[in-house]
Parts: sequence; C-alpha cells; structure tokens
Amino acid sequence: MPLYRAADADIETIVGIVNHAYRGTDGWTHEGDYIDGQRTDARTLRADQANAPGAFLLTLREEPESEILGVVWLEPQSGSVWYLGMLTVRPDLQASRLGRGLLEQAEVFAQHRGARRLRMTVVSVRETLIAWYERRGYRLTGETEPFPYDDERFGRPKRDDLVFVVLEKALPAGAG
Repeated sequence: MPLYRAADADIETIVGIVNHAYRGTDGWTHEGDYIDGQRTDARTLRADQANAPGAFLLTLREEPESEILGVVWLEPQSGSVWYLGMLTVRPDLQASRLGRGLLEQAEVFAQHRGARRLRMTVVSVRETLIAWYERRGYRLTGETEPFPYDDERFGRPKRDDLVFVVLEKALPAGAG
C-alpha cells in the first residue's frame, strides 16, 4: 500500500489512531501500562507541522481517499539524517505486517529525498518494540533523551524511570 501526505482534514483521524495505538490496550505495542492519557492531540500535531515545514506526515492507505491504516512522521534534521517518529498502525491491523511495510516505505521515502541515516526515539521500557526495530536494522546508539514528565500533552507517566532511547539505521546510498 502506498504512502500519501496527510491533509489537514486527516488530523483528527490520525490523532485517534495514534492515541488508540499508543495508549490503548489493544495490539501488541502500546504504552498503556506505563503512560496514561493522550499521545498527541490535533493542536499539538498541527503545531508540530507548522514548526517543521520540511517534515512529512504520511498516511498508509489503499488509495488517496480511502481509510487511514497507518501513519508515520519523517523530518529532515541535519545533513542526511532524518527523524522517524509516530510510526503507527491501527491496533486491529497490527498482526497483518502493515507496520513492517509502513516502516520499509518510510525508509525508502526518506532515502529518495536524501536521507542516509534515520534516527528515532522509543520509551526505554518498550523492550518488545525496541527489539522489533532492532530486527529491522535499527541500533541503539547509547544516547538517551528525557521524558517530558511536566508536559501532559504527551501523557501522564505511571512510573518515574522513563527516558527515550535513541535508535539509528544507516540507509544504503544510491537510491536518492
């Protein structure tokens, strides 16, 4: 299935999918056991887009106007390094390998636009998800970033030991 750039009219649906996948209890990869509340909201997502005009909020769909099955955020950072975030597949579809396909397409999308390395952050206690990314070629860098405990726009942590770990993947040269 192809990736399509999200339109403003898609934001509410994207927010619903992301919050359900990250903070619900469905699917194999959620944060509901250690973070309550929302993962994002429409105002935050729109502000993120406004603050990062070079970023791409992409949707996975069968056709441009069909229902959104997944979403990913890609943002050029410095040089040929891009940030990959908010990779999400609807929880009821997570066993269908759509996430793997979405990740592969996101990598190709960024690579065709000059990315040679992708970086991402994952909450440190999400060991199953980190292992999933590692099986797809991402490696822990040893770097960490603080969790925004004082910002409820990103949820309400249930534990006091959360940090983000940084993962990276080198992309093959020559596809851009």
